[in-house]
Order: sequence, then C-alpha cells, then structure tokens
Amino acid sequence: MTSEVLVNEADFDLGTEYRNLCNELPNVGAVVTFVGRVRDLNQGNKVATLELQHYPGMTENLIQEIIGKAKQRWDLERVRVIHRVGPLQPSDQIVFVGVASAHRKEAFAAAEFIMDYLKTQATFWKKETGRKKETGDESSDWLEMKASDTDAAERWKE
Repeated sequence: MTSEVLVNEADFDLGTEYRNLCNELPNVGAVVTFVGRVRDLNQGNKVATLELQHYPGMTENLIQEIIGKAKQRWDLERVRVIHRVGPLQPSDQIVFVGVASAHRKEAFAAAEFIMDYLKTQATFWKKETGRKKETGDESSDWLEMKASDTDAAERWKE
C-alpha cells in the first residue's frame, strides 16, 4: 500500500489528486475522496478567516500513524492526505482525504475513519476571526475540539 501525506499552505486540485490515486492501479475498483472546506459560519458567528497552525514533522508523522491504523483494518491500495495550514478564507479547501481500494466498502470506511481521526489526533491549531452573532463585534478565537468530533472518533475504538 502506498500512502502520501502533505501538509502545506498550497491549494490542491481535486481532479489531479483523483488521477494520482488511480494511476497504475488496475486492481482498484473504488476511489473515495473527501474535501473539507472553510465554512462562512461557525456556531452562528460570521467567519472572516481561519488560520491553521501545526507542528512540522510531528503532524505528518501522526497522519502517517492514522493511515497505518486504517491499513490494519482495511485492504487499501493507496491513501493520500493533504492538509492545508496558514490563513484560509471561507470556501477555501482545507483537507483532502483520498482512498483507493479494490472494493467500495473498504474505501468508504477507511476515508471516514481517517477523517474522524484527523479531527481528533492530528496536531492542528485553528484560530478563527470574524464577527460574533450576538453583538456583531469582531472576534478572534482559538477553536477547541468539538464533542461531536470526539464522539465520531470513539466509535472506531476496538
């Protein structure tokens, strides 16, 4: 199984990433991709920017570990994870998870597993700037992990 992890500021092209997942793998019958984007609203507050920071080296290693766990559970041919950092605007792409497998069930499950663990296990810090819905005042806040993200990852525990 081939896996690739990229953490950087540059945007990515979904078509290119899809083709890279399929390239020279005639036994692949399923390719599942997920793209996460910056929303313009978060908990009712207007989002102007979302800045993501990470710990270089550690973050990529943690993502490789997540992919390794997915590989232990499912028969995967290729996995690619791209996570952007730096300042982002609403509608910008943040994350790409692509999984290639012989069968769709494995590809769907692995992509969902990887995304759930990225939200809870990878070292990213998110700072959101925008306007509070109650007051309209400008705000800048570091975001905490949501309970719903933790719950999503917990369901994969053995």
